[in-house]
Amino acid sequence: GLLHLQAACALGAGRVLATDINDYRLKAAADMGADAVLNVAKEVKSLREFSEWVLQANGNRLVDLAIVCTGALPAFNQAMKSVDRGGTVLCFATTEPGQDIPVPMNEFWRNEIKLMPSYGNSPLDAALAIELIRAKRLPLERMITHRLPLAKIALGFQLVAEARDSIKVIIEPHG
Repeated sequence: GLLHLQAACALGAGRVLATDINDYRLKAAADMGADAVLNVAKEVKSLREFSEWVLQANGNRLVDLAIVCTGALPAFNQAMKSVDRGGTVLCFATTEPGQDIPVPMNEFWRNEIKLMPSYGNSPLDAALAIELIRAKRLPLERMITHRLPLAKIALGFQLVAEARDSIKVIIEPHG
């Protein structure tokens, strides 16, 4: 999610909103350029409340593109409620095997929402990503929160699994 946020900012997106259930990652999102952040676990009780937050945070408009970077079903439902007529919901992450995603067909059909999966990329996408990294338009180093020696690899895996106060953990085998 944070990488998508950085790419959106680097490519000139108007307003970038970020949601999560982790305050540490939300602070990182704000530090990396999000115009508004929301802890959906603490601050939202319904899809209606979520839509109202999106409208308030985005100048009384729904969004053109919602990128879902988790397989959590509530995130998909929130994306469907946040995207404007003719907008796109990009599913970057997948659900658990066997879990179906409910699509409200009337809204989907009436509002001409596009649903897009994201698995792999085109050569053009890869070239653009490489150029953004080469030109240092994506501050990837800001995502590295821990650098650990090989002897502490178990701690590295624990930090990633818990996903509390870490983003990217680098294991340095010769460190």
